[in-house]
Order: sequence, then C-alpha cells, then structure tokens
Amino acid sequence: MLRSPLLPIFLTVFVDVLGMTLVLPLLPFYAEHFGATPLVVGMLAASYAVCQLVSGPILGRISDRAGRKPTLLASQLGTFVGFLVLGSAGSLWMLFLGRIIDGLTAGNLTIAQAYISDVTRPEERTKAFGLIGIAFGGGFLLGPAISGFLAHRFGYASPAYGAAALSLTSILLTAAVLPAKPRVPSASPDAPATASARPAPMGRGNAFRRFFDRPLPRRRLLEFFAFSLSFSTLIGGLALFLERRFQFDVEKTGYLYAFSGLIGGSIQGGLIGRLARRYGEERLALIGFASMVAGYGLLGVAYNLPTLLLLVAVAAFGAAVVRPSIATLLTKSVGRDEQGAALGVSQSLASISQIVGPIGAGWLIEHRALAAYGLMAASFAACGIFLGLQKIPAGEPVES
Repeated sequence: MLRSPLLPIFLTVFVDVLGMTLVLPLLPFYAEHFGATPLVVGMLAASYAVCQLVSGPILGRISDRAGRKPTLLASQLGTFVGFLVLGSAGSLWMLFLGRIIDGLTAGNLTIAQAYISDVTRPEERTKAFGLIGIAFGGGFLLGPAISGFLAHRFGYASPAYGAAALSLTSILLTAAVLPAKPRVPSASPDAPATASARPAPMGRGNAFRRFFDRPLPRRRLLEFFAFSLSFSTLIGGLALFLERRFQFDVEKTGYLYAFSGLIGGSIQGGLIGRLARRYGEERLALIGFASMVAGYGLLGVAYNLPTLLLLVAVAAFGAAVVRPSIATLLTKSVGRDEQGAALGVSQSLASISQIVGPIGAGWLIEHRALAAYGLMAASFAACGIFLGLQKIPAGEPVES
C-alpha cells in the first residue's frame, strides 16, 4: 500500500474520521449539560445535516470541475473552524453554530469517495472503498474511547479541541501528500456506456432528476438512503438510549462506540475484499442489511451488557459490509465523469436521513419508547432488503 495512490486519501480520511468520532459520542451529553432535551439533541444533529444537504451536491460538482484536492482542503477548513466553536461553547446556541459551520462545508467523505473512484477500476472498487471503512473503523475504535476519557477527566470542551487539532493535521496531510492530479486508470471494457459523456452543469434538482430518471442509479441511491436512514437513526439516539437503559455516562458510551469500531474495522480491514469476491456486492449488501435488522430490532430486549455487546457486534458487521458495497454499486451504475455528482446526491440523501433519523430517535426516547427506537432503525434497514430483492429492469445495464 506504500506506493498506492490510495494511501494519501486513506491517511486524510482516517485523521478526519478520528476527529469526527471524538465529537460524536460527546454531543448528546454536551447538549444535555446546557439543558437540552432528547428532542433538542436530535435537532442539534439535524442542524449539521440540514446544512450538509445544501452543500453536498455543490461540493461534489465543484470537485468534478475544480479538482478533488482544493475542494477537500476547503471542506476540511470548515470542519476545523466548527470544532473550535464547539470547544469554546458556553451555551447551547454555540453548539448549534459549530455544527452549522461544519455542515456547510461538509464534503470530506463525498470527495474522498470520488477520489477513490478516480484512481480505481470498477472491479477493484469495493476493496478500495473498504479503506474508508477501515478509516471509519479505526476512527470509531480510537476516537470515542479517547473522547470519553477526555470528557470524563477534563470536561466536555477537551474532546472538541482535540478534534480541532486532528482536523488541522488532516489539512496539513492533504496539502502535503495528496496528489493534485491523481493517476486515472484506463476505463474497464465493461463500464457503462455513459462513462465517456461529460455531464452538463446541474443544480441539485437537476442532479436528482438525472440519476433518479435512470432505473439502476435510482435503485442504488434508494438502497443507500435506506442504509443511511437506518444507521442515522441508530447513531442519533444511541447515547441517549444507553444513558436511560444502562445508565452509561460519556466514558462508557465512548467505549461501546469503540467496540463497534473494532468490529467494523476488522471486517473492512481484511475481509471485505474476500467477501465481495465470494458473494458479490448485491448479495453482500443484503446480508449486511439483514444483520442490521437483527441488531437494531432486538435492542428493545437488551437489558444486560452481554446481550447489548452481541447486538452491537451483529449490527456493526452489517453496517461495515453495506456501506462499501452500495458505494461500489452506485459508482458502477454511472459514468466516470458523473461519479462526483452521484456521490454528492448520495450525500444529500445521507443528510436527509441525518435529519429524519436523530429527530425521530430523540422524540421516541424523550417519550421513553426505547424499544420503538430500535425497531424504527431496523425498519429502514428492512427497506434496503426489499429494494435489493427487486429485479433490475430489462434493458438496463448491469454493473461489472
């Protein structure tokens, strides 16, 4: 991997994710410290997503035209400023301000995925997208545990400042090691016919219509939406669920996130490529969705730590295999010059899910409907199974 063009993007994504995961388990407790209810906690998460909904497609298109590296640097700068605002927060509105700033420039993952598509062949892409999974797994393993430790001993501001320091490191890494013009591999002979067509300028509505008017990209985007809704609902309410069901504080919550990251990182660090070759991305996505249904849907009957850990492990496996599989299927369903825009649309769908999921989870938990919270997350994953079982329309190209 030392000579791989993917190494620089892996390093930058890993440091970005580590910073993000320092903040993720912290925010619900930080907001409650300023008097927020579970519903307001959900709205705090949604504020980031609302802004990301506006910025996602724009950043995807800009990266297609202006280049991945400068767009990624601008996005990372906004994340850095947002974390600084969180660390200096003295009231609830400043937490909202920090998340809004970060959300308006939140294109890091979309641009990283587009970069990976630029430098890989379609048949190599699932394994390559697994590198983002490794970054997420490693980030979730280290970040939440560090966050819980820091917040417990030094106060809620310390993880936010730590995340800002990591974000600055990511900016320096991107500037120093990421090639401005990555080597683009020759097109696969099985690539879709649209691969050579350069897309016309698109607004967000045009981008949605461009892909949703075509059956195969539409299906892949809807599968991604189902995954993102399920995952966002789970993550949006997990700290609040653990606090009420198991009396977890920020430190114990961080350790549980770390356990989930260990499972995900193990899968995507060594198994995802072999699993994709053995089962194919479509079947692997179905297996992952089924694991998410089981893990999330049974949370309501978890009253002891061993049961909780088992369900978290099953669900973490599911999420670890669904994300890269669906990302690969999406990029294979569109032309190479459309991939940044398609991933930007997927980021918009993720933003919608990150609005709906945390607010729904917060409302249910505020009303003590803890079992319904898990079932809500599971029902969205079940929609992914339904979509994955649909036949591809006749005459539609099949991904290689």
